[in-house]
Amino acid sequence: MHVELREKIETDLPILFRNQTDPESSAMAAFPSRDWEAFVAHQAKIDADESVQSRTIVADGEVAGSIGSWQAEEERCVGYWIGREFWGRGIATAALRAFLALETARPLTAYVAAHNLGSRRVLEKCGFVVVREQRADDGVDELVTELR
Repeated sequence: MHVELREKIETDLPILFRNQTDPESSAMAAFPSRDWEAFVAHQAKIDADESVQSRTIVADGEVAGSIGSWQAEEERCVGYWIGREFWGRGIATAALRAFLALETARPLTAYVAAHNLGSRRVLEKCGFVVVREQRADDGVDELVTELR
């Protein structure tokens, strides 16, 4: 499986939108999906923020998901979303490793739902360690991980 990161292009949006509206993916990420208008508005906000680094994940020529980093108050965060049809194939791990070569800020923080074992494993493989457990405002138990 060949995984690469590239700049997001307009034709990626319908695929990335579909990924985040998948009910199983939303449940795994413990993150609500957006409708099309809210999704497009969020993407425009991402594109306008110079502190954001955002890439499309391409696996064997297919758009598999997205990955990015942003400034959230006093911490630099990273997050990714992989389409369910690409789960379990090492794509998220390969994408995060590649992204960490682009995003050199440290420490880098990632939040993950405690029940999301796959994403937890991706973060561990890439050197992130759990620094605390917490309950998010929406009631989701999550782990806060850092790469130093």
